[in-house]
Amino acid sequence: MKQIISFIIILSAPCLWAQNGQVTGIIHEKSGTPAAYVTITVKESSDKPIAAGISDAKGIFRLENIPTGNYMISYSLTGFQTISNPVQLALTEKVNVGTIILEPDTKLLQEVAITGQRSSVSLKLDKKVFEVGKDILSQSGAVTDLLTIVPSVSVSPNGEISLRGNSNVLVLIDGRRTGLTQGNALEQVPADQVERVEVITNPSSRFDAAGSAGIINIILKKNKKGGFSGQLRLVGGIPNETRISPSLNYKSDRLNLFATYGIRLSDYVGLYTMKQSTGLSGTPVNLDQRQDENRHDDAKLLYFGADFKINDHNTVTAAFMRNSTHDHDKTELNYLYSNKNSAIDSSLSRTGESWEKRSYNQLEFNYTKSFNKAGKKLTVDMQYDFWDSDKDWNLSTSKVFPMAGTLPMIRTSSMGKSKDFMIKTDMVQPLDSTSTLEFGLKIEDRRVNSDFIAEQQNAAGWEIIDQIDNHLLYKELIGSTYVQFSGKTGALSYQAGLRGEITRIGIEDREGSYTNNKEYNKLFPTLNISYRFNERTTLQGSYSKRINRPRLGMIYPFNELTDLSSRYIGNPDLNPSYANVFELAFLKNWKNLTFNPSFYYQRNIGVMEDYTFRNDDGLFITMPVNINKETRHGFELSLLYNPVKWLQVNTELNLFHYAERGSYQNQSFDYSGNTWTARISTQIKLKNKLAFQTLYNFRGANATTQTRTDALHSIDFGLSKTFLKDKATLMFDVSNLGGLRKSNSRTIGSDYEISQTSIPNAARYRLTLVYRFNQKDNQSVRQAKSGNRD
Repeated sequence: MKQIISFIIILSAPCLWAQNGQVTGIIHEKSGTPAAYVTITVKESSDKPIAAGISDAKGIFRLENIPTGNYMISYSLTGFQTISNPVQLALTEKVNVGTIILEPDTKLLQEVAITGQRSSVSLKLDKKVFEVGKDILSQSGAVTDLLTIVPSVSVSPNGEISLRGNSNVLVLIDGRRTGLTQGNALEQVPADQVERVEVITNPSSRFDAAGSAGIINIILKKNKKGGFSGQLRLVGGIPNETRISPSLNYKSDRLNLFATYGIRLSDYVGLYTMKQSTGLSGTPVNLDQRQDENRHDDAKLLYFGADFKINDHNTVTAAFMRNSTHDHDKTELNYLYSNKNSAIDSSLSRTGESWEKRSYNQLEFNYTKSFNKAGKKLTVDMQYDFWDSDKDWNLSTSKVFPMAGTLPMIRTSSMGKSKDFMIKTDMVQPLDSTSTLEFGLKIEDRRVNSDFIAEQQNAAGWEIIDQIDNHLLYKELIGSTYVQFSGKTGALSYQAGLRGEITRIGIEDREGSYTNNKEYNKLFPTLNISYRFNERTTLQGSYSKRINRPRLGMIYPFNELTDLSSRYIGNPDLNPSYANVFELAFLKNWKNLTFNPSFYYQRNIGVMEDYTFRNDDGLFITMPVNINKETRHGFELSLLYNPVKWLQVNTELNLFHYAERGSYQNQSFDYSGNTWTARISTQIKLKNKLAFQTLYNFRGANATTQTRTDALHSIDFGLSKTFLKDKATLMFDVSNLGGLRKSNSRTIGSDYEISQTSIPNAARYRLTLVYRFNQKDNQSVRQAKSGNRD
């Protein structure tokens, strides 16, 4: 209603004289967060309104065509105290009132606390935002644990992140790709360091076009407390999970210093079983296989840096991160072969032990320049990543039945290193009070070197197995540019952009087996439209074209020899896939209920799908291949219900249909099916700052032409108690309660059938203690100014 009144005032105000002035500025909450949808009113001494407007999502406002004179300008927003200041305008004068800070209305906030709490989900023009700090399970464990409570997002038992059932998703931290999103590095980031998670199913053109399913942008908390502040986090768990994470921050008017150090010692217990039948059309052979896995990871994370405010318009940030891990894994595989009558034919046993060292390093620099014109901003980001890894496997195999014996020992060694340099610049140029032009450039150069060798012991020493001794060089250069226009007309907001990306990829090996050079030059249009009926009701439509480039592991042609019966190998000939994505979303907030349905449609070309076949040696090989196309369309519903202030229920339902078309060699991939996912979370907050939370996740059965995967269930539980005047919080949580989280799949071929059960992680019990000094509960102590990374 306030927006409608404001626009009526603007249209009816007598401010259309020939030479008028302009008032601009930016509005923040006391915490430093931009204040959106603040009503700004310019009045004469008689309280007669002259002009009015509303701040945008970044807190920026601009009022134009104001006659010369002396006025009072007021800023009002529900939940905050109204501020009034005098302002004087001369002919054609442009007055910048600077940054206005809104103070919370304490009395009103107390009333709100009695009747309900602020919604934890909101729709922005190009993304859906989830506030996660209020959940117990978002304060325990790591970021991967946190993502299991975010609507639309799911994490598989082996750690693969998916968005609406599609694993082709780009994960960012503060708007950029970093080493923290690679491999298991997210296990190193404490969940309580996250302020919010942005689910961007149709990203605007300012983001990379990668990730056909969309982008998950993890926003870390920013320090807002002056002086010294910090926290110490201690975690103990069963199976062993020991974490020590001290953080320290110092903030003054011009300088913000931050540092975090983390140590993690973790053990994982995994169980994998398989039943394999081959020769079904003739003489069948059955294999029962069991693999017991014990993994131990030691990890250290160091992150430190500084923001320096040169003056009111110029800020620089520099930071360094190092994430190093030492893994020691042991595995035991038992193979039992039998004939069609279930009579045992033979039995083998294999034990393996591996040692792996990884070191990921990242240097980052950000320069942000603001201007006198409100909202105008220039940012320059540079990032240099360099990592190396070294992994060795020792494999011992013995015959158990019908006659005991020892087979030659096998060892493999892989070494890799990478260098990745990125530079980008972005410019935000407001055109008038309701429209903005954005444009930018980005260049990223990446080089990865990998060595792999497999050897078998003989009487004279060691010999190369199947000529597996090679070196691979992967080169990737991506240049991109974008332009984007956004505007607002009454309750209608819109954003249209175009991104162009040039990708050059080179793959070559020492033996000359995989030489391949490719170039992709594509344009990626985006469109986002939002209609705001009122402060609580929004309708949004969006479209984007996306690219899904193969991950390095999907291209890497070398394979470990751990399993006697099957292997996964990469495909250097793999091409990217492209997606056209459409979505319509609605958000309605009532006093105690948030209602958020979405309809989406996605058409993918050149889809990457796993293909399983049996080679001439009887070994099952799985590799990714390109097939023609896939379409997905579905309905998603999120509900957040707060019937009373101490109870919150969050539910999610996602139903979708998918259809694949294509073939590879003699295998047809034509298939269509329906599946669904669901999630329900209940949180109870009692007196004395004691809280409980339970989370149930369900992923329905799904299938491809070759493989069907059964439904997956999991239950997580947590409780917390805050004490010592909010300085300390003690939390207990259980993930994968009852060990329900296991994956069952069945793969069928022309002359074989494989049934598998995978339980990568057993149930985990954790006790966490967080002690804070000079900061409130849930306030962070780290992470730099993020410039244009929003």
